[in-house]
Formats: sequence, C-alpha cells, structure tokens
Amino acid sequence: MNPEVKLLEPSGALLTGVDCARPDDALVALVEDLMREHAVLVIRGQGHIDDAQHLAFSRAFGPLELPASKPNAHMARVAFGLYDVSNLGPDGEIADPDSPRAKISKGNELFHADSSFNDLPSKWSILRGVVVTPEKGETELIDGRLVYDALPGALKARIAGLEVEHNYFHSRRKAGATVSDDNPLAPYMRAVHPLVRTSASGRPALFVGAHAARILGMDEAESTALIEDLLAFATQRKFVYAHKWQAGDIVIWDNRCTLHRGTEYDYRRYKRDMRRSTVNESGEERSAIPAHLSLAMLSQPQPAGRM
Repeated sequence: MNPEVKLLEPSGALLTGVDCARPDDALVALVEDLMREHAVLVIRGQGHIDDAQHLAFSRAFGPLELPASKPNAHMARVAFGLYDVSNLGPDGEIADPDSPRAKISKGNELFHADSSFNDLPSKWSILRGVVVTPEKGETELIDGRLVYDALPGALKARIAGLEVEHNYFHSRRKAGATVSDDNPLAPYMRAVHPLVRTSASGRPALFVGAHAARILGMDEAESTALIEDLLAFATQRKFVYAHKWQAGDIVIWDNRCTLHRGTEYDYRRYKRDMRRSTVNESGEERSAIPAHLSLAMLSQPQPAGRM
C-alpha cells in the first residue's frame, strides 16, 4: 500500500495507491481517519473490485443496512447487500424511463442524506461506479459542518435543539412521484433527528435535506419556510463538491453530516451502473423494513385507508 491523499474543494479528500479488495487494518484505519476529518472520500482506481469485495470492504467499517428481503426484480443484477442505483433492468439494458421505478428514482436528484428516514442510524454510504456516463451524471456533495459554521449566529440560536421528521415519501412527492401515506411502507420510512447533529469529528453539522418534512412543535407554514431557507443556504454552490465519475471510483460519504444528490444525465442514451452499500452506525445487519414488505410496494397503488 502506497497511499497518496489530495484535498478536494470545497471539502473532501481523494485517496489513491490503495486496494479496497484488501481492507487490512492499515487501510481501515486510514479510511476512518480521513472520513472523520473530511466526511467525503474518493478512492480512485478500484475498477477490479467485484460485488463480494465491495461488501467485504464495507463490512470492515460496520454492519450493513440490507435491502428488503423481498427485493425488486431489478436488484437481482447485484449481490444481496448492495443497492442497485442504476438505470438498468434485470437484463442489463436501460430500463423504461417512464416506469414507476424511474419516477421514484428522480428523488435522488434532490439533496438528501441516505436513510435519514430510518430509525437505525446510518454511518456511511459507499458508492461504486461500475459503468459511468461520458457526460453529466455527477454526484454532488455538501459537508453540513461547513454549512453550520457559516450560518449567522441568530439562525444558529433559532435552530438549536429543534428536531425534524425525515420522511421518504415527502422527498419523493417533492420530486414529482405519486406516493401515498396510506402505503404500508409509510410507517417504516420516517424518523426524527436533531436539526443540528454532532458529527464523528465532534463538530456540529446542519442536518436537513429533501427527506426533512416538518420541524416538530412548529406550525406547518413556519416549518416549511424554515426548512426551505436552510436548504437554500446549504445548497449554495460554494459548499458543493461535484464529483465527475471515472469507472472504478468509490465515493464514500458520512450520512450523519453530509448531503448529496445525483445530477441528471441522458437516461435514454447512456447506461449508468452504480452500486451502493450503506454502513450502519451500530447494531446488527438488517433491513430497515419488515421482511413481509417489499420496496416494490413504493410504486403500487394501495387501497384507501390501508397502513
């Protein structure tokens, strides 16, 4: 191992000279240290990594959040334990861009923290670029610690101690998808978090994003206005690192203090094969939803009143 580290602007680090297929103690310690400091880490030159090695590397940093035990058909392309965030169907060809799945995925173009709607705390996301687009399709990331540092003092005082409900269905509606709170998944895809979280580095971070639906104890109009104001502040270009993908890149971000989004690309023209693991902060490996439910239910109409 001959690691080299370069800083990224405005935040993050680029690591080269390592092999993620061999996550020995030295590499694990290095990645943990870099993530604690930078919260976003790009590891280049990992095109030889397969799904099993991706999972083994991820598990070196904690237990995984597992996909539903009844996965969507398109997820059969990837090893269980990984999330398929591509535009590909089970046959490896571009999936119908007008399908419910594609419409649900549009929510990924809004800044968010992965799994912030789950009670089980999410530590990191580890996204691997298998096939990347020749243009567009960047992943943009924001360090919420830098955002919090830049907030005016009066605003810091106003948001101190506030809690926010994060709701998956809220973000999908914002992106234009048709999802109902009557869906049986709804109770399992919302959770409450502090608006200001303490990161692994000990620094405070603004924790908002597209899943943030309402601030507890605040009337709807005031809550909506404050969330939108905070999102507008956080997503200023000066805070955004835009990652231009190369095949074989692995990008890791800390979901406890960063926001991210995938930017648009020519879905109908270009294949994009991205595979993600999610590392939990603690606990055992399990899906965030009960075994008898499936993520496929997100795109299925439900009878009125069903929960």
